[in-house]
Amino acid sequence: MNDNPAAPKGRDASADAPGEHAMGELAATGIAGLDDILNGGFVRNRLYLVEGLPGSGKTTLAIQFLLDGLARGERVLYVTLSESVDELVGVIHSHGWSADGIGMRELAPATDSLNPDERYTMFHPSEVELSEATKTILGDVERLRPHRIVFDSLSEMRLLAGNALRYRRQILALKQYFTGKRSTVLMLDDCTSSEHDMQVHSLAHGVVHLEQNFPEYGVERRRVRVIKYRGKTFRGGNHDYVIRHGGLVVYPRLVASEHRGHPDRARMPTGVGALDALMGGGIERSTSTLIVGAPGTGKSSLAAQFVACTAQRGENAAMFIFDESVETLLSRSDSLGISLRQAYERGTVTIQPIDPAELTPGQLVALIRAAVEERNVRTVVIDSLNGYLNAMPEERFLTVQLHELLAYLGQCGVATLLVSAHAGLVGGAMQSPIEASYLVDAVILLRYFEARGEIRQAISVVKKRGGAHERTIREFRLDNGIHIGEPLREFRGVLTGVPTYDGKAETLMPKPST
Repeated sequence: MNDNPAAPKGRDASADAPGEHAMGELAATGIAGLDDILNGGFVRNRLYLVEGLPGSGKTTLAIQFLLDGLARGERVLYVTLSESVDELVGVIHSHGWSADGIGMRELAPATDSLNPDERYTMFHPSEVELSEATKTILGDVERLRPHRIVFDSLSEMRLLAGNALRYRRQILALKQYFTGKRSTVLMLDDCTSSEHDMQVHSLAHGVVHLEQNFPEYGVERRRVRVIKYRGKTFRGGNHDYVIRHGGLVVYPRLVASEHRGHPDRARMPTGVGALDALMGGGIERSTSTLIVGAPGTGKSSLAAQFVACTAQRGENAAMFIFDESVETLLSRSDSLGISLRQAYERGTVTIQPIDPAELTPGQLVALIRAAVEERNVRTVVIDSLNGYLNAMPEERFLTVQLHELLAYLGQCGVATLLVSAHAGLVGGAMQSPIEASYLVDAVILLRYFEARGEIRQAISVVKKRGGAHERTIREFRLDNGIHIGEPLREFRGVLTGVPTYDGKAETLMPKPST
């Protein structure tokens, strides 16, 4: 057995421990998002289980937990049964951390166990190896008196115990021992044993489960879930997390009810008079608007006009775009006379390209929250829901997450614009990849229609909660700006794409001059 039983550098192992009152009731994990989920961290002097398959980040989480203790002047100990101290130090250094101050004890089998004369221990692990390991661990605890301890991993202890009864008794004895020593203990389990059961679940004060999924395309998706936490409230459900240089970053699930406010319902003009007339004066703060239509009908340009008008009022806006580059969006806006580039260069408008193969839904929500809470953004654009759908590992939960996001933004007084592309170009069978119209407060519909041998575009407001709006269908054109014509009263069936003409052709907008 190799070890590094030294106390943290610069501190005497026999020094008095910080008082319980000084340390506080909770032991923070050193991971802000996980502390939020745990409602502050782990209750001190208890035993906890952190479980997950290899590669899910258990060791990284445990190291962050110990480093947080070191930063608070506590003594810490890492007991490894499956890795060498060199390997553990390598993990620590890979994140840019220092191993100084972390007491380490390696309990891996010594190299002389390969000698045939020494193999008898392998046939009696419950009689020899477990007792030796326990004696070594307790000796380190008595000498170092650590406030935080990590055991890695339970799979090795389960094998050393030999049977379920001895294994349970061993864990229970360790739990009682560490409680008396005023230590907070994390036990890691890689869930690889064929005999994995719920023994430790029943004994642990809390259980944190780490899981990782592998979609057919894109990076792996990781989620954390608190299965159990005795006597303490926590944020339930699945929460996205990633492993980066510098440790785990956890994105707590958004709960809109935790962000109650007093939203403003003031109208926000769009900068286009005819569009304001269609919408009864513009969009309202604290509301959500869905711009839906076939590809190429001008949905993104319409959203850009809303954002540019927000910036002209001196307010901040943020666009999260899935389907095009920043330069493409800015160039198209320039050609239409929409002053988006100037606002972007001033920093009033931020444009964040999103790669759905690399970003999880939890990360996207975190980006939006940061824009609202740190930059005081008043208008948010998600372009498009089709890209947002592709970022979801499980499509059936998209509407629930979207509902929470829209409710949160509404309570923060933010005007939200969602862009969604229909499948198909012309016809009555066009469908959206997600039915979100019932979630939003207003719906702007853009459609192609055929008239006089040309493909034209039409705009209408089909829904607007809490305010009057025009119910007409008007012609819509993008040509050196956004142009909206008179109501198409002489046409029937415009929304089908193939209308019937009942009046004079002069009701259509004239062709642009060249």
